[in-house]
Formats: sequence, structure tokens, C-alpha cells
Amino acid sequence: MPGTDSKGADSKRALAHRWLLAPAIIAITLLLLVPLLFTVLLSLGILNVGNSENTAGTGAWQSVLGDGFYWWFLVKTLLVAGVSTLVAALLGYPPAYFLATSRSRWRPLLLLLIVLPFWISYIIRTMSWINVLGASGAINEAAMGLGLIDTPWPLLYNQVSVIVGLVHFILPFMILNIYVALDGLDESLPGAAKSLGASSWQAFCRVTLPLSVPGLAAGSLICFLLAAGSYVTPIILGGPKDAMFANLIYEAMIIQLDWRTGAVLALLLLGALGMVTAIAARFLGLERIGRAAA
Repeated sequence: MPGTDSKGADSKRALAHRWLLAPAIIAITLLLLVPLLFTVLLSLGILNVGNSENTAGTGAWQSVLGDGFYWWFLVKTLLVAGVSTLVAALLGYPPAYFLATSRSRWRPLLLLLIVLPFWISYIIRTMSWINVLGASGAINEAAMGLGLIDTPWPLLYNQVSVIVGLVHFILPFMILNIYVALDGLDESLPGAAKSLGASSWQAFCRVTLPLSVPGLAAGSLICFLLAAGSYVTPIILGGPKDAMFANLIYEAMIIQLDWRTGAVLALLLLGALGMVTAIAARFLGLERIGRAAA
């Protein structure tokens, strides 16, 4: 019967879709869910690695959650990531807007230059700032050569140099996300606003900027998560007081071999970043952010 054939075809298509999803589900399970489960088990002492205590329980959780030292580092990490994301948004929007509205034949080359940093090691890119901000770096050498200063500025190994390195790291992600959102806008909309009496600035503020918010939100969320989870930049460009939360995880697991405490710290950071993502989903919607980042 026709109805039976239709139901059979639908069930076959549904089965085919499940088989197509199988590789992704297996990859997510093995690469994300299983490591997360092991981290939870480590934090509870059910698995014991390194110098961790051999007794199961929530002792590590109580120790970490009851210590204000870790909360202070978590808040500082979120603030540094937020400042870095804000700076990246302010610096990234103008070039993204220029690329989206430009019809120059050089636009493909400019896009290539934005992607080019991804071809260079993150560690090498971060270490390059030592030759720029150091006591004998380019900025101090130029300032001393011009007679502006007698002694080098302390531009390196502080919180500002960490933020500079983080912005350098996340800026391409911000530019690309904003560019994708702006490039997909209907070009006639700003022109329509101008034909109704709006100035160029008013057309930008009331038409272009609101429509580009999903791309800006996607870039900000990605950049915030990357900055908050960074530990290489604070190690290379920061001082002892400029460490971030990921550095505490590294210290606990690699240096002290206290995997139990490190697992608790990792889950605490994961929970904090998950809350940030949930807030973004609540006010902006992950669907809109996902479309802008796609």
C-alpha cells in the first residue's frame, strides 16, 4: 500500500541519518565525554594518579571551594578574558567592516593576511612579543633612540603584556566572525535607511551594527573562552602575579602531580565558562550565534 511504502521510506531515511551521525557521536563520546568522566572520577578520588590521596570522597572539592585563593584567581581570569575580548572587539570591528564593504581586488589578500597567523605556532607568536615589549625590544629601543626616555619602560612581564598577547591571539577569530556576519547582510538596507533621511553614521548605528550583533556575539564568546583557558601567554609574557586559572591547573597536575586537585580546578573552570555560555545562550540564543559563526 502507498502509505506503508511511505512509512518504510521514512524509517529508512531516519536510519540512514542515524548512521551518518554515528561517527560524530563516537568522536564526541571518545574525545569529550570519556575524558570528562575520567576528570570527574579523578576529582572524587575514585581514580588515583600521581600524588593524589588514595581515599575517595569530596575532600578535594571542599578544599578548593573553601579556599578564597582559587576564587580570586578565577575572578581575575574572567576579568582578564573579558578585557581582552572587549579590546579585540574594538580593534576587530573596523577591519571586519572594511573587508565586508570593500570591493577592492586586494580583499582576498587581506583575508589571507588575517588567516596567516594560524599558520604560525601560537608559542612562537607569543614569544615574538618579547622582542617588541622587552627592555631591549623595538618599542624601548625606538623611544630611547628618539631621546624620549633614559631607562627602558617596564612593558613586559605584567598584566598589560598578558592582555596584549591574548588580544594578539584572539583577534583573528573576532575579525573573521564579524566579517562573516557583515558580509551576509543585505547591502540595500543601509542605502534604504539613507534614502529615508538617515546619515551614514545613523544608518550604521541603527541598521548595520544591530544586524551584525550575532557575529559580534559569536566572536566575543569564542574569544572569551579561548582567553580564559589560555596558560601559555601568562607563562611567557606575565610575571609570577599574572598567572591565570589554567596555570593553576598546570601547576597542580604537571608540577605537583596532584591530579585530584587539578581535576577539581579543571571542572571549576569548565563550570564557570559553561555558565558564561549559558548566559550568552539565554540573552542571544545559541542558534543565532551558531549561524553567525558558521
